[in-house]
Formats: sequence, C-alpha cells, structure tokens
Amino acid sequence: MTARLPRPDDLISGMATELRSELPTHPIMIGIHTGGVWVAKRLHQSLDLTTPLGSIDINFYRDDFSRIGLHPQVKASEIPDDIEDRCLILVDDVLQTGRTIRAALNEIFSWGRPAAVQLAILVERSGRELPIQPDVVGARLDLNPSQHIKLLGPDTLEFSVSERPT
Repeated sequence: MTARLPRPDDLISGMATELRSELPTHPIMIGIHTGGVWVAKRLHQSLDLTTPLGSIDINFYRDDFSRIGLHPQVKASEIPDDIEDRCLILVDDVLQTGRTIRAALNEIFSWGRPAAVQLAILVERSGRELPIQPDVVGARLDLNPSQHIKLLGPDTLEFSVSERPT
C-alpha cells in the first residue's frame, strides 16, 4: 500500500468529538477484544464517561469455527453494569465483513436487552457480508482486497498492513 495510513490516535480524537455531540445519558461503552478494547479505553477517557468500561470476547459466538478452529485464548467478557434498557456504545478497531459485530451483538444480548446500540469503528473497509453499518467511523480506507489491516498496541497504537496469504 503506497498511501500513508492515518495515525490511530488522531482518528480516535475525531471519533470522540463526533460521539460527544450525540452522547446518550450515562452510556455503557464496550470494546471488542482486542483492538476494540484499546480504542474503547481511549474513547472512554476522552469522553470522561463515569460508567465503567466493558469488554467482550466474541470467540464463542463466531460463525467460522469450521474454517479457523476454536481459539484457545478466550478472554472473559466483562460488562460492568446492567445493560437492560441502557444505551451502549460498541467499539471495534476494523469493520470489514460485519461478522465480528454480529457475534458481539449476540454476546451482548446474552447479558440483556439494551435500549440502543451505537457502533463506533476505528477503520471501515469494503467487503461487507452482513448489513452492519457503523454510526461513528474514524476512517474509511480503500484497501486492496488482498490486504489485511491490523491494529497493533496497546500502549502505542499503530496500523500494520500485510498481504493475505492465498
């Protein structure tokens, strides 16, 4: 990829500004392991949210076990407050097919029925397989379908772009 990638911290700053303009009262922010949690921590701090930050691991809700196998390093999901009838902000690093978000919503609904879920994504790229659309996007990147983008962190966030193995 010849184009220069934006700095993740700059994108997060823009996302915080956009979220602040439409912030529901006492939302619960939830990051998806792993990159989504890194982004959510920075957003949570930027927005000065008083509710504790949550995190979820969607591995048990994935629909591609037959292709990738079960991940042995499953992290515990932590939703620090009752989500029933609450507004949630779901955060992830990269949105492509929509399958991770579908799995995250399944996990969330196993904890209760929120009033609304707002989706905040650091990077959106083409390749959607499910009708999932973000409410807040840091950047939309036009990557070659053979390229894979990954957020590296957690202390210093940066993007890595590599060619997908064929």
